Order: sequence, then structure tokens, then C-alpha cells
Amino acid sequence: MGNRVAIIGLIVEKPEAVDRMNDILHDYSQAIIGRMGLPYREKNVSIISLAVDAPQNVTSALSGKLGRLEGVTVKTAFANV
Repeated sequence: MGNRVAIIGLIVEKPEAVDRMNDILHDYSQAIIGRMGLPYREKNVSIISLAVDAPQNVTSALSGKLGRLEGVTVKTAFANV
């Protein structure tokens, strides 16, 4: 199975989820091309975008694990290449 490029967008509303989220990201670090995080203090949330290059099932597993964290909302979009 070939790799697909994707972007995973996260909204973190509960700061206590960050440690577990970082553990998961570390487990999938080989698939992550880049990461950008923006703390939005006025709304008390963090906005994180991940660029990944991995087989679709790996990206879906990462997205699913992150989405099961309480206080974390996740959306994934795949490139058509």
C-alpha cells in the first residue's frame, strides 16, 4: 500500500489531554512531516495542524487515537496524489 499525504486538524479544549496527545504523536513521529500549533488564549483552546505522509490506514489510526481523547476534536483530509 502506498503512502498518502494528509492534513490532520486538531482543536484541543482540555489542556489535560496534551500529555497523552504528545505521547501518541511521538508514537507516530515517522509519519509526521510537520506540526504547527497555535494557542488561542482568548478562546482557551489550542489549534494544531499536522502534515503526514503515511499509508492511509496509519493516518486513520493516528487520527482515531487522537479523536478518542476527551477534549480533542479531529478532522482529517487526504490529498488526491
